[in-house]
Amino acid sequence: MKGQSPFRKKIILGLTGSFGSGKTTVARIFKSLGAKIIDADRIAHQIIKPKSKIYKKIINIFGKKILKKDKTINRRKLGELVFNSSVALKKLNRLMHPEIIGQIKKRLNKIKKGIVVLDAPLLIEAGIKNLVDKLIVVKIDKDKQILRLKQRYLLDENQILKRIKMQIPQAKKIKIADFVIDNTGTIKNTYRQVKKIMKIISA
Repeated sequence: MKGQSPFRKKIILGLTGSFGSGKTTVARIFKSLGAKIIDADRIAHQIIKPKSKIYKKIINIFGKKILKKDKTINRRKLGELVFNSSVALKKLNRLMHPEIIGQIKKRLNKIKKGIVVLDAPLLIEAGIKNLVDKLIVVKIDKDKQILRLKQRYLLDENQILKRIKMQIPQAKKIKIADFVIDNTGTIKNTYRQVKKIMKIISA
């Protein structure tokens, strides 16, 4: 907690969880209940657009083989490269994280009041937990997590497990969370949990 004053004007909730836990769904529920959302993944998409400085640096490191015909970065190909090499992943994170964090800070500073949800998959890994007042971790049963990822990204189980292992384990994230949302069940159940958190935070 940063102190009492931010809670009177602005409350920043960090939303994170393992790959495929359903953070986007949870963020949408928070938004439907009146929270403002800052989406770190959306920022990441924006900063790698053609002609940006990050785009050029990524091409210099990983080569033009990661480009689509329209010269945009093929995130799937880039993902295959970095999730097969911890060294490559660290190189990409060193490029991306400072720019993403800078954009997050700018957006947070523009919001003066209300509940703000920072939806960031690597919130803990990127070392930005200090930016939030409360940490929310979305958890999910591993079997359901793997099934969702197979359906959404068309990845095989080995590829999925590699990506999950690159992140801080779900259990460790839960230990430092202020709130935990279990997203294994129905959307209605998830909605109830989000609504309860909003009620506690708003009190």
